[in-house]
Formats: sequence, structure tokens, C-alpha cells
Amino acid sequence: MELKIRLENENEYRTVEKLTREAFWNIHVPGCDEHFYLHNLRNSDAFIKELDFVALYENKIVGHIAYSKANIVNADNLHNVIIFGPISVLPEYQSKGVGSALIKHSLEVAKSLGYKAVLIYGDPRYYSKFGFRCAERYDIKTPDGKYCVPMMALELEKDALSGVNGRLIEGFEFTPDEREFEKFDNEFPPKEKGKTASQEEFKILSSLKY
Repeated sequence: MELKIRLENENEYRTVEKLTREAFWNIHVPGCDEHFYLHNLRNSDAFIKELDFVALYENKIVGHIAYSKANIVNADNLHNVIIFGPISVLPEYQSKGVGSALIKHSLEVAKSLGYKAVLIYGDPRYYSKFGFRCAERYDIKTPDGKYCVPMMALELEKDALSGVNGRLIEGFEFTPDEREFEKFDNEFPPKEKGKTASQEEFKILSSLKY
């Protein structure tokens, strides 16, 4: 596929929210709220507009990736890092390299902008191919002080995480209000919620903390 990757325009926000909803529907839980998360993230100080990319195929937006600011915090100080997510690809374009292209492009831009390290929550089987490694090797834990198998880290600068340790604290806290979410989600076409095998796999992966 010949893709064009560029920064997202504000007049494309709703299109991308629809894309995100389609990409995550019934994947992690029945339905999804990733599109609501993205909607709220854009209005936060943590949102990094310079790393807000869309992927186009034949002038159609088929994928998107968003980044936000975060910190690794310990008793002595904090270290600035960034995280990405959600990363979304329309179902009919998945497994065609769209997500990989967005990740590789955005990581290159992030490095050029001077960002030193990226943390994510994701499936190690997928993200390890981009150089991400278990955050435990850098002694980085979840906000509640646990190691988490899906938490992964990537140094954009050599030894950027050397000697860094602590808890990953995201710059944007998302606790959806059920009434606000319902009102927001009703602005989109109705979709049927259901149980899928991917939900069980997500539940297991998310529980791997120690």
C-alpha cells in the first residue's frame, strides 16, 4: 500500500474519532471508549499536537496515532517521557502495514523533536519488533508500583533510561463520566456490543502485574 502520512487537521477530528471507534469496537471490551478518550485527550495539556498523525490511502484517512506527555516519578525527581495511544486503523485496512508505518514515522519525528524515550501499554509480541522492551528492565513500574508485562519502553536516545526508575504517571487522567460518554457515543451510528476472543486475551494480558 502506498500511504501518505501527515499531521492531522482539526477539521478531521470527528472523522478520526469515528475511525477509532470502528478500530476498537468489541476488541478489548464490549463496545469501546477509545474514541471518547481521544476526544478528551485533545483538550488536555498532555496532548502533543506535533505527533498527531493520520495515514491516508487514496486520499482516505485509514489510520491515526496520538501521543501525550508523561513522567517517570520517584522519590528524588521526575523524568519526562512520552506515550502513544490510541493507534487506530480501520478494520478493512488492518494487517496491511498501516499501523507499522504510523509508528515508525512518528517515532522518527519524536526523535527529531528531541524526545528521549517512549513508554506504551501494548502486546509485547507486536511492539517488540519496533524495539520496545519490557519496562521492568529499566525498573519502571505502574502508578500503583507494580511491574506490568504490557508496559514497554523504547529509548530514542542511547541510554536515555539508564539509571531512570520509578512509576509511570501519565499526563492525562481518563475517568469517563458514564452520562457524558453515553451522550457522546450517541452521536455516532449505532453498533452492537458483543463478546469476542480478543477481549479474553486482553483481560489476561492486562492482569499480568507483579
